Amino acid sequence: MLLVALAGTTALSALPTITEAASGAAKFTSKGELLLPINYRQWVFVGAPVTPNDLNDGKAQFPEFHHVYIDPASFARYKKTGIFPNGTVFVKELVDVAFKSSASGNGYFPGEFIGLSVSVKDAKRFHNEPGNWAFFNFERDNGKRLDSAKAQPTEFCNSCHKQWAGGGDWVFNQYYPVLRAVIQGL
Repeated sequence: MLLVALAGTTALSALPTITEAASGAAKFTSKGELLLPINYRQWVFVGAPVTPNDLNDGKAQFPEFHHVYIDPASFARYKKTGIFPNGTVFVKELVDVAFKSSASGNGYFPGEFIGLSVSVKDAKRFHNEPGNWAFFNFERDNGKRLDSAKAQPTEFCNSCHKQWAGGGDWVFNQYYPVLRAVIQGL
């Protein structure tokens, strides 16, 4: 019986801890480009807002679904403190609106992946950026995602994030039910 218990302990200790999962959630090249995060679909899914063209006079700034994920360790820390820790990584997959009807009725339904953006909070690396956040665009190049990306110029993303981020810290908490639930203590 003791052998079984020890074997179980060894197996459990071999599993990555939440803290280890976050170390290296953002990896950079020697040129300072962010490498495309791997296995992000196994992270915490926080929401999928969509701003369709037909609700915005045909001119939505981002007329696609945004499937948004946060690295697990940062989410765990956010749940405890209400603050996104240094090293937080959000991945936003862009998915086109392909269908407006289904067996369940009318609505907006996702189609194909059309892009990928990532935001990283890093006080050391991005000390000159508002809130220490940098934004990266991994748009597909000839049908293939980029392996790495340079930080976007500050004005590309931070101006909207500063103005519209309802939860503070340049994150659109108000649009993500999982993050709202943390704030509300649910």
